[in-house]
Amino acid sequence: DKTILVTGGTGFVGKVLIEKILRVSDVRKIFVIVRPKKGKSLKERFNEIFSGALFDTLKKQRGEDVLKKVHFVNGDISAPKLDLSEEDRHMLAEEVHFIFHCAATIRFDEDLKPAVLLNVRGTKLILELAKQCKRLMVFCHLSTAYCHLNERILYEKAYPPPADPEVVIRTCELMSNDVINAITPKILEDHPNSYAFTKALSEALVNDEMDNLPVVILRPSIIMPIWKEPIPGWTDNINGPMGLLIAAGKGVLRTMYCEGEAYADYVPVDIVANTMFGSVADYILFKQRRIYNVTSSAEYKITFAEIIDIGRKIVCTKLPLNGVFWYPGGSMKRSRLHHNLAFFFYQWVPAVVVDFLLVMLGYEPVLKRVQRRILKGYEVFEYYANRQWDFNNDGSMSARKLMTATEKERYKVDGDGINY
Repeated sequence: DKTILVTGGTGFVGKVLIEKILRVSDVRKIFVIVRPKKGKSLKERFNEIFSGALFDTLKKQRGEDVLKKVHFVNGDISAPKLDLSEEDRHMLAEEVHFIFHCAATIRFDEDLKPAVLLNVRGTKLILELAKQCKRLMVFCHLSTAYCHLNERILYEKAYPPPADPEVVIRTCELMSNDVINAITPKILEDHPNSYAFTKALSEALVNDEMDNLPVVILRPSIIMPIWKEPIPGWTDNINGPMGLLIAAGKGVLRTMYCEGEAYADYVPVDIVANTMFGSVADYILFKQRRIYNVTSSAEYKITFAEIIDIGRKIVCTKLPLNGVFWYPGGSMKRSRLHHNLAFFFYQWVPAVVVDFLLVMLGYEPVLKRVQRRILKGYEVFEYYANRQWDFNNDGSMSARKLMTATEKERYKVDGDGINY
């Protein structure tokens, strides 16, 4: 019987979170701040999102009327004052008990200015709104485990920001996008992209409010498609490693530059949603923990070589993909020269040849565009794949032990029973 505000509710994590809230709890209302998009009204966007397969199980179990608890509010997290009307701001301040702040640009190649306005200033403005909420019980901020990249081991504690968030916000507000792009390398320094930099700054803003607001911070690692519920394997995007794996399965990606024995850290999106529930309950009941590393590699490690081996067996024998360009093959290279040569001869040259034939036959060229996207993916992948981080989640593990058997089943937050 509480009212919840979700930012980023039309995104990957936000949709899974809302579905879970509606399916397992008797929430009073869910407010979702949604910005206008391509001339579509809020009602059109509502129907578009909730007609998706993700919500089919919810509708079967609780009926279509459960969606009446969701209310879209016209606003924009990246805009001044969140672009909220005074009436909507007053309504939220009077009614909201919980805020789940999931809104962020997750594009690693995003220009710095829009990334700052959404990820950093947007967080600042949501915190200001939270201070106006008279009934606020918990503010849950979704950060990332990869925002403090200078730390070899990331602990569940606050870290100093790479720059003053207020100064960075004012700089981006005053200067044009072209000027900010020109000085971006100087601003980022040793941060590899705008995403890691801005998420570190936004986390610092939340940390600064620890004494003023009931805030908790979640740091998930690489978020993967749904593991268990409501639809195993569901995703609404092919960002990050998913895109590279699909490209490999379709035969358009045949080389990667990384150590095969290295590993990354992955967590399914339904585990992230369940942990958001858990962290809120943990704070209300015990008020001991404020920062949670939502990571898996302390318990489960799978190397890049193992991932490729499993994937190759699946797409070659069990579940071939549609539209395959070339029989899946290739390998990971430890030599950058070897990798560059393989990319040129096995990916770029075939793409040029096939696109030439497509043009000659009167079709649109495709493969060169695909390879350019893969090149951008390489830039991100190689930075993270060729460095190693570990995550200490002792606090989260302690909280997990407090869950009852029923809670562990209803809100699964561990990897027990996973099949790689």
